[in-house]
Amino acid sequence: MKFRILLLLCIISPLSLVLAQTGKTYQVKSPDGKINISIATGAAVNWSVKHEGTEVILPSEISIILDNGEILGKNAVVKKSAATSTRGTFTTPIYKKDTVQDNYSQLTLTFKGDYGLIFSAYNDGVAYRWFTQKKGEITIINEEANFNFKDDDKAFLPFVNDYRNKDKFNTSFESHYDNVNISAIKKDTLAFLPVLVDLGNPKKAVILEADLQDYPGMYLTPGEGNNLHAVFAPYPTEEFVHGLNYVVKSRADYIAKTNGTRSFPWRVVVISNEDKQLADNDMMQRLAEPSRIADLSWIKPGKVAWDWWNDWNISHVDFKAGINVPTYKYYIDFAAANKLEYIIIDEGWSDDHDLNISKLDVQAVVDYGKKKNVGVILWSTWYAITRDADGLFAKFAQMGIKGFKIDFIDRDDQKAVSSLYELAQKAADHHLMVDYHGMYKPSGMQRTYPNVINCEGVKGLENMKWGVDNQPGYDVSIPFIRMMGGPMDYTPGGMRNATKDAFRPVNSNPMTQGTRCHQLAMYTIFEAPLQMLSDNPTIYMREPESTDFIAAIPTTFDATVALDGKVGDFVSIAREKNHTWYAGAMTNWNPREITMNLSFLGDGNYKATIFEDGINANHDATDYTRKVITVTAKDKLTIKMASGGGWAARFEKE
Repeated sequence: MKFRILLLLCIISPLSLVLAQTGKTYQVKSPDGKINISIATGAAVNWSVKHEGTEVILPSEISIILDNGEILGKNAVVKKSAATSTRGTFTTPIYKKDTVQDNYSQLTLTFKGDYGLIFSAYNDGVAYRWFTQKKGEITIINEEANFNFKDDDKAFLPFVNDYRNKDKFNTSFESHYDNVNISAIKKDTLAFLPVLVDLGNPKKAVILEADLQDYPGMYLTPGEGNNLHAVFAPYPTEEFVHGLNYVVKSRADYIAKTNGTRSFPWRVVVISNEDKQLADNDMMQRLAEPSRIADLSWIKPGKVAWDWWNDWNISHVDFKAGINVPTYKYYIDFAAANKLEYIIIDEGWSDDHDLNISKLDVQAVVDYGKKKNVGVILWSTWYAITRDADGLFAKFAQMGIKGFKIDFIDRDDQKAVSSLYELAQKAADHHLMVDYHGMYKPSGMQRTYPNVINCEGVKGLENMKWGVDNQPGYDVSIPFIRMMGGPMDYTPGGMRNATKDAFRPVNSNPMTQGTRCHQLAMYTIFEAPLQMLSDNPTIYMREPESTDFIAAIPTTFDATVALDGKVGDFVSIAREKNHTWYAGAMTNWNPREITMNLSFLGDGNYKATIFEDGINANHDATDYTRKVITVTAKDKLTIKMASGGGWAARFEKE
């Protein structure tokens, strides 16, 4: 009898060991213990997330499918698990604050088959990424990333809606948010990141990705139940020039060919108890690869006098305005008078596809700018600069150009993503900054390459030229959603401000929706190390109070405090640079009164220069009042905003 029991135990024990290896559950808790990631391994890998008892992500299957039939995450056998924790900080010289807290708990699972997963839990969110340790090159057919929600929650989703060349993966990444229940999302539609899901009471979850390198960007589409799951652009196999775009004619049956030993992009969910927490979040900085540029001293953030939005429409001059040397000297004089660091020479100075064919004496403009201490940035299509990036960067750097605004990328397949990292490195080699316009969300690129001084991926002020609905509502949504992905080239500063009823699209003298103070507040609220003054110098000179105010606002800061806000309704943020504080507030089309607590100020008295909507701003959106008062950290200000209104202030220590 004892022999039979012993034999049975010998049979059961190895089986139990296999089950333990292939069917185990692991936990990762945030440093404050409020967030818990649960990972179940075995026949499949599933992850789930709880926050203070709320089920944020229900068990959701994840995997990577290779072309050899191997599926990473299927029948997964854990060889090793390692738990670590980190408590630290790192400096961020070109950002909305000078130091980022980097505290997290992490679990690394290494599976049989030379691959693994890393899960990180922060106090404000979670992230996971795959890694592989395979020899040679691997081909990835697809990646399965699921986000299953318990309820039919409402979400803010920016949908792909402007296909280029009838390819749904050729898009400008510009879209207002649809605020709909998950069940109401149409099948086969694509939303680009970030996407916000309202969990209720008033918890929010924002889905992002970070450290996107040599890999296609992630879109979300609805599945069965309350599911959002990933879709990736297949690899382009044939491309051609289509206007200003370099579009895809055909795509492969895989999403990436890549090095077999590498880490893959982070899949991220940021969690908040208050909306304002989303307006001051550092997850992209934490998860991005640190800077590859050792010496950052040549990278100079600043503001830019910009030509294209205002259609070169200067007046009261004795020369014909346009793409010519006298016009750009005029822009340089304006920039110098207002201590703006740069001007941009936008579309039209060269052939759209060959930057060696110039229609402007660029050297004359650069030389004049040097005399005035104003740098020059050149516009280029992505296609044109990639014809000979090394040669073109060397040529224009030698001329004294400070950087390039690279436009009409409009893709985030693996080839496009890899190209932007390569261009950033080549530009850095020649001490050139890059503003990626017509681009997807930056996803941490700005930390890895700080010379990538700004990125678009936002439905910005340019859309006023051809008309949109409810731009103020979008303006008070993006600080909680798009801005979490990194800085954004929204291009604010319009001086022809219009009420909802008075607005109309005008190309050459474009209006803005909302009040003058709504525009002024953007310079504090919107993150942009390279920030535009988008209107023309003539009108700025007619509006010296507004111009002086925005020209003095920095583009990077030492500290940031998100004061208050609600997604789609209003936002208020304060930022500090060299002991001077700047604050801004904006509302949607609804007039609003809020209270601003000035406890963010230091000790002592502060001189507050305040711009607020005028008493008639609901009828004339250009109406504002400027006042100067003395305040302390103990004070609270009542802020009244008109429809589409705003409020902006500077606090200087006395």
